[in-house]
Formats: sequence, C-alpha cells, structure tokens
Amino acid sequence: MSWQEEVEEIRRRLALAREMGGTEAVARQHARGRRTVRERIEALVDPGSFREHGAMSGVSERDAEGRLTHFTPANVVTGTGRIGGRLCVVGGDDFTLRGGAYSAIGLRKGQYADELAIRRRIPLVRLLEGGGATIRGASGVEGRSGYDLVSSSPMNLLCLEALRTVPVACAALGPVAGFPAARLVASHFSVMTRETAQVLVGGPALVERALGLSLTKEELGGAAVHGRSGVVDNVAEDEADALAQIRRFLSYLPSHVWEAPPVRAGGDPRDRREEFLLAVVPRSRRRAYRIHKILHAVLDRESFFEIGAGYGRSLVTGLARLDGHPVGVLANDCRFDGGSMTAPAARKLRRMVELCDAFHLPVVSFVDEPGFAIGPEAERAATIRYGMEALFAVLQTEVPWVAVVLRRAFGVATGLHLGPGATVIAWPSVQSGALPVEGGVALAYAREIREAPDPEARRRELEEQVAAAQSVFPRAEDFGVHHLIDPRDTRPVLCDWLDEVRPALALLRGPRSYSMRP
Repeated sequence: MSWQEEVEEIRRRLALAREMGGTEAVARQHARGRRTVRERIEALVDPGSFREHGAMSGVSERDAEGRLTHFTPANVVTGTGRIGGRLCVVGGDDFTLRGGAYSAIGLRKGQYADELAIRRRIPLVRLLEGGGATIRGASGVEGRSGYDLVSSSPMNLLCLEALRTVPVACAALGPVAGFPAARLVASHFSVMTRETAQVLVGGPALVERALGLSLTKEELGGAAVHGRSGVVDNVAEDEADALAQIRRFLSYLPSHVWEAPPVRAGGDPRDRREEFLLAVVPRSRRRAYRIHKILHAVLDRESFFEIGAGYGRSLVTGLARLDGHPVGVLANDCRFDGGSMTAPAARKLRRMVELCDAFHLPVVSFVDEPGFAIGPEAERAATIRYGMEALFAVLQTEVPWVAVVLRRAFGVATGLHLGPGATVIAWPSVQSGALPVEGGVALAYAREIREAPDPEARRRELEEQVAAAQSVFPRAEDFGVHHLIDPRDTRPVLCDWLDEVRPALALLRGPRSYSMRP
C-alpha cells in the first residue's frame, strides 16, 4: 500500500497555492501595472534558485466526507533564493488575497522570514504591498484584534535583531500602509516605485474620518512625498528598477556582521589620473561645480550607487568600490543649500555612517563644508540637534575614515566628515576656519566696513586678506592635514590609504552598540 493518494493531495494543494487569489484577482493586479508576489520573487532571485518555505500553508475547507472543497493560501510567500550567487531570505506580500492585509498565517510566515535570516546569517529582502492590520484582526473575528498589551511584539523584536546582524532591503511595490510601512523603514535600504507605490501610516479613509481631510493615496504618501521626506531611501522608475536596486545594494555588503565585505577585482587601474580634476573646483568661491563628476572620476568606474538622492540634497551619500573594495561615500553638494549641513542632510549622514559601521565599510568623505545651515527654516528644523546627533554617530564609529577636502571646511559641521583617526587629504583649493570668508568678515569687521570711505571696496579687501589666511598651505606646514596633493592624484592616494587600513578592517567583526546621543 503506497501513499500516492496523499502525494496527489500535496500536488493539488501546491497547485492551488500557486493560483494565489485566483485568475480574476491576478488579472486585476496586472491591470494596475503590478506583478504578483511570485513574479516579483522570480524576477529578483537568480533563475531557478528560489526554494519556498511553507508553500502549502493556508486555510482549507472540507465537505462532510472530509474531501477538500476549497483552499485559501496564506497571503505571504517566503523562502530562500540566490541573489548574485549568494543565498538570501526573500519574503513578499500577496495583494491578490485580502489586499495584502495580513492573515494569522501570513503574520507567522513574515515572522519566520526574519527568524530564518537571523538564524542562517544571510541577507533579508521584504517585497511589501498591503494594508497591514484590519479591524477584524488577523483571525478575521469581529472584536478580536489579536493585539497583546503585556509584551513587545515578536515581529518588532525580530526587525531590531535583523537590523543588528544582517543586511535588510525592502521594496514598496504597491500601497503599503500601517505595519507593512513600519517594516519597510525598518531596513538598511528601502525603495518604492514611482507610479504604483504609496507608503502610508493611515490610508485615505482613516485620514478623512480622523482629520476631515479628503486626500488620495498618492497625495498622502506617493513617491513625490516620500522621495523627499526620507521615509524611503530611493525611488525606482518601476518594479524592475526597484529589484535591480536591491540586487545592487546587497552586492556591496557581507552576508552578516561577522563577515568581511565582498571584494571584487575590477579592471579600473588604481593609478588612474583624470586631467580635468586639476580645474574642477572654480577659483571663485561663489561658483558651484558638480560633485558627481569628481566621484565618478575617483571611485571605481560605474561603481557609485547613490542612496537618498531626493532628500537632504546638500549631501550626497552612497556605496561604491575603491580598488574593488566596498566603501561608504559622503560628499557635500554645493549646488543645494550651498552644500551646508541641513537637518535632513545630517539625518541622512547618520544613517549612512551607521550602515558602514555595521558592515565594516571604510568611509570616504569628499568635503566642501560651509557649516551648518542657518536662518529661520534651519532653526525650525532643529538643525543643530540633528547635526550633533550625526556628529556623535561619527565619533562612535570603528571603521577607518578618510576625508578628501576639496574646497571649504568651516565650523563644527566639519567634524561630521572626520571619524576617529581620520586621514585628511587636501586639495590646494581648500580654505578652512571657524567661518566662511563672506560671513566671517561681515560679522567681525561690521563697524570697520560701515565707517570706511568706500565700504564695498573695504569689504572686498578684507575678504581677500581673510581668504589668504584661510589657505591650506599654512595648515599643511603645521601638519593640520596629512597630505596636500595634486587633485589628479586623488584616486592613487586613496587606493594607497585603503592598503594601509586593511589590517585594521580585518579585525572588525560583530554587531555594534552605541551610547546616548543628543
């Protein structure tokens, strides 16, 4: 006597699970311009590598004779697959069932995905699309919410532990509200699609009932809102772009915090020198330049992956490779707010610094820092609070730092570019001091300028005198910088620096912890 009948039952249930919410529900999902969760997973992982866990989980209905009459699969798909050859845990919400609102089994599978990533020490990817909680509760029973007030949510604790130990990347690929939105931001990298995703604490019906405001999902939490709010790191053009960004993000990081980042041999010569760097910084202090041109010239070709381009725009952050080694990148962008350290820029810097410290990536900072942003908007934004929070994050890092000072290095905000024991490389275009020339002269010599026969001429004269005093050459003479270099030598010098810090990098393993910050 064989078990063939039971085996056929397994096959039947697996086939029913793959139907998800049914033909009509899948068609509606496609009509919205969105893939199903299974299509997304197959597009993310290496071909043929996905192994589903709990594929047959769901709710069954039987007739009086015990025959299966209906099967509703769980609305979360979970398993392991390879991304760029490396094993990862991948979990995704199925919007074709209950609009992605988690069932009890769906919650268990989402929790299991986090547990599996932590236990196996492999990266975690969440593909999110759903409405989170419902007033009916995960069980669907009226008046029984399932919320326990006497203990912390296991899923919250798992989110915390995952962030401490493995890379976590999340994508919002449709409407993401409530708890799924919280899971989205509980990540090292988050991305949302431009046209099809919205991220919401509460949806339109809830907002209208509570606040009397009638707004669409897009108006509340579309990409135009959260690409600039900092809720998500990046905005993708479509689902394919979002998944490609996740793959690229993970390629810079180790599988867990006890492992070294992956080094990839490339064909970019470490002694490459770009001629245009000699003149890229204008002699006029008031003229801007494009920091991205410098980054692409100095870092390994095509390796810079920008994170957070839509917010805190006076600071560029991202991941890159230098001589094949992953590094974190910070760079002031003088085209926005003069490159000053705004409150959003400081928060953005803190997140990047903590990511690098968690996964042992050296930090390369390209400095053109005029100082903290000033004015009424800056004060209302609590700039100095977030600036000092970021400074403390910098000071508590263990990874090696190098600062390439391009033009300005003024005030307390300069410290945000100088981690413990930072190596300082300066270009001849550098000026540094307590305050930038124009503001410093206006403040220190206000009366002298006002009483001069030609106030404007006296102002220009004083500004030139102060600018000469802020030159980098006296700093170099006093050993105030470690290297004063020809800008064209930046890449070779940085590659030599990386060789110097490799022994120290090899000792950095395990999760990090920090003291209280401002």
